[in-house]
Amino acid sequence: MTTQGATRVISGRDVNALLDMDASIDAVARAFALHAAGQSLRPCSLAIEVPPGMAHVKAAGLMIDGRRCIAVKTNVNIPGNREERGLPTIQGVLVLCDADSGLPLAVMDSISVTTRRTAAATAVAARYLAHEDASVVTVYGCGEQCFAQIDALAHVRPIRRAYLFDRDHARAERMAHRVSARLAIQAVATSDPVASLAHSRLCVTCTTSTRAILHHGDVRPGTFVAAVGADNPHKQELDPDLMADSTVVVDLLESCAANGDLHHAIAAGAMTRDDVHAELTDLVAGRTTGRTTTDEITVFDSTGTALQDVAAAMVVYQRALTADIGHPLDLADGDG
Repeated sequence: MTTQGATRVISGRDVNALLDMDASIDAVARAFALHAAGQSLRPCSLAIEVPPGMAHVKAAGLMIDGRRCIAVKTNVNIPGNREERGLPTIQGVLVLCDADSGLPLAVMDSISVTTRRTAAATAVAARYLAHEDASVVTVYGCGEQCFAQIDALAHVRPIRRAYLFDRDHARAERMAHRVSARLAIQAVATSDPVASLAHSRLCVTCTTSTRAILHHGDVRPGTFVAAVGADNPHKQELDPDLMADSTVVVDLLESCAANGDLHHAIAAGAMTRDDVHAELTDLVAGRTTGRTTTDEITVFDSTGTALQDVAAAMVVYQRALTADIGHPLDLADGDG
């Protein structure tokens, strides 16, 4: 048994075991519902350039099961890490605290949490914005987020085929094999994603691109697009004209206007903040409808919010306590 003041340290391996995709989707939907109900502490973020990469600090709070909790997450993204050092491109840590006492409840690897909650947000958005029978998806970018996105979408839509594109075609082929083997979905590596989009009603962009890779003429009517990669002002995946001609839903308006593909659409004069259809919170709370016509292109601009981190981290923490997983550590072991 652990002491009352002990902080539970939870590894990435344990996070993976504790946070399944169903729980992630439920947690993210709950986070936005609590935010809509005023049961949240305002999310905030800080970005620090670490040439050639970037560091992010994100924080937010939620009232979950009668307990106010805060999550503070630090992620550092260093392009070339894998090739040059044999390390993951993104590394980080998440600290979950009791908001009333300040007690650090858990310290956990943040990457698994980030990967799953990001994909889960796409799944929540797809419930409102994608056709119910959408079964084919085209994904740009074949990093770890690619697998998570397909997994999450398969929990809310009947996915039977996935077309995967990456500048490194061998990487796309490896991911296709993994998706086919582990998710029982027919996955194909493609060198022509635009041709694949002609057969898709779902599209996910999860790249590190700094310029538009998806254009207005690439996407057929009725498609749901989740733009996941642009999480700072330098990144861009969607052409402003595509944004302007779509029904755009954002995770948080303030964040997307500063960092997402919405940021570039506003800068290009193609859109204003008032042109955004809704925040995801509005859809979850039933304040606004999602897709309204068969042919409209819907876009979910996802920059990621710490609200998602809090909810997902609480699932990990509560399950870790129940299963006695992780290592208890008394961080406040002095007299101060």
